[in-house]
Amino acid sequence: MSDIDTAKLAALSPFELKDKLIEIASSDAELMMLNAGRGNPNFLATLPRHAFLKMGEFALQEAERSYSYLNSGFGGLPETDGIVGRFEAFANTHNDDKGIGFIRAAIAYVKDQLGLDRAAFLSEAVGAFLGSNYPVPPRMLRHAEEITKAYIAQEMFGKMPRRGDFSLFATEGGTAAMTYIFQTLSVNALVKPGDKVALATPIFSPYLEIPPLPGLDLEVVDIRMDEEDDWQLPQSEIDKLKDPLIKVFCVVNPSNPPSAKLSDASLAKIAKLVDTERKDLIIVTDDVYGTFADDFVSLFASCPRNTLCVYSFSKYFGATGWRLGVIGLHEDNALDDALAALPEETKQILDRRYSSLTTEPRAIRFIDRLVADSRAVALNHTSGLSLPQQLQMTLFALNGLMDINGDYKAAAKRLVRHRFDTLYAHMGISLVRTENDIAYYSLIDLKKLASNLYGDRFSKWFEDNDKATDFLFRLAKETGVVLLPGKGFEVLDPSARVSLANLTEHDYASIGRFTRQVLDEYFAEFQKG
Repeated sequence: MSDIDTAKLAALSPFELKDKLIEIASSDAELMMLNAGRGNPNFLATLPRHAFLKMGEFALQEAERSYSYLNSGFGGLPETDGIVGRFEAFANTHNDDKGIGFIRAAIAYVKDQLGLDRAAFLSEAVGAFLGSNYPVPPRMLRHAEEITKAYIAQEMFGKMPRRGDFSLFATEGGTAAMTYIFQTLSVNALVKPGDKVALATPIFSPYLEIPPLPGLDLEVVDIRMDEEDDWQLPQSEIDKLKDPLIKVFCVVNPSNPPSAKLSDASLAKIAKLVDTERKDLIIVTDDVYGTFADDFVSLFASCPRNTLCVYSFSKYFGATGWRLGVIGLHEDNALDDALAALPEETKQILDRRYSSLTTEPRAIRFIDRLVADSRAVALNHTSGLSLPQQLQMTLFALNGLMDINGDYKAAAKRLVRHRFDTLYAHMGISLVRTENDIAYYSLIDLKKLASNLYGDRFSKWFEDNDKATDFLFRLAKETGVVLLPGKGFEVLDPSARVSLANLTEHDYASIGRFTRQVLDEYFAEFQKG
């Protein structure tokens, strides 16, 4: 790639560099460009989508029961009375439809397992599809919240018992959740310019980029995972959290891009520190990949009072375009305690901020302040995730809850893990995954590969001559495949690491073969001196 000046690309963020790679990969009309550097899955859950469409067909039939005499495309709001019977009549004309089977099972499940009223659930779902009302309550529809809470508890708590109830706020994906959390922490003076935010790194790069933004002006403290210990947090790094100037600790678990979950031992170390020395520490755990792990337990379960849980439906259900996420917070939590402990002067400022919502603004919980702040407070009455989005989220949650035998989960895990194994098999490298590895992303350490294959002298030559960046551009130019560089995720030796996800089995095999071929060529160049 002699026509590419890799030195000039050194200052680019990973996503900007990826865009340059995409430009090069797209330049050859003979190649189909494959963006392997983004976490967008190339698989999806079909049954809850079938259910969404069939619910929509029934919802429109219900709406057309009103104003039908106008004969001009008008409909009305469905009636709850008798809705279950009308659905059964509708379903009996579609007995073989997958969506109908799912909805029938869902109606039974919410009654038998969650104690919800069938008619109220079905009425909410029908109204949500039609989208004729503002979200009420604004934070999340009542049945949608109860069902999603059950799903979150199932997936995030693992073998740990629930310690008290929690509330959810439905958001436009996990990225909106991140935005809302930092915004509300700031406007409520729970973080102030000059405070510290600790990040468990490597981490999704926006967590690195948000804290220092003007207006937040937060100092980032690196809490480094140990690659040699399967990307766990050493006690020496956890001990950094004892610093009282660290107000917030952000974790992506399982990690992005290493794709390793925090072990039970790591969770216990963090919980012990919080319980004994940092009862005031605010934890933000982003657990989007937790559903791909075996026996997953979130910090939301092990540190319930201190933790805001961010979960997105994007990866597990193949739903990045739907923008579906939630923020979870336990009823008994350290954030509300921190609000209550604010100085009187600050409370008076916040009284004015939230006075249009209630006569007792100090009683507004942190999670409800998130909702209000998401619409600049004044538009709180129009806040909330759109109703059709909440319906699809509810159906996804039900898909997870009703996966009694774990068939969908097993298939999802098997898919991503076999791709990882295929990649390295075609490099001629034998890697053994540990119990904490989920393999959603395949993190390729080119420098380590070079060392394993041809020794440390070649590995140093590879690094000194910036062959990692050259490799990325060769891959894009010659195969049309774009990988995401490790730079920007606070990965050690970032220039020599790339991650990929969500291609076909054939593509993983091709990338593995190409990687070995190019490393062999570089070694031949190295030998020539």
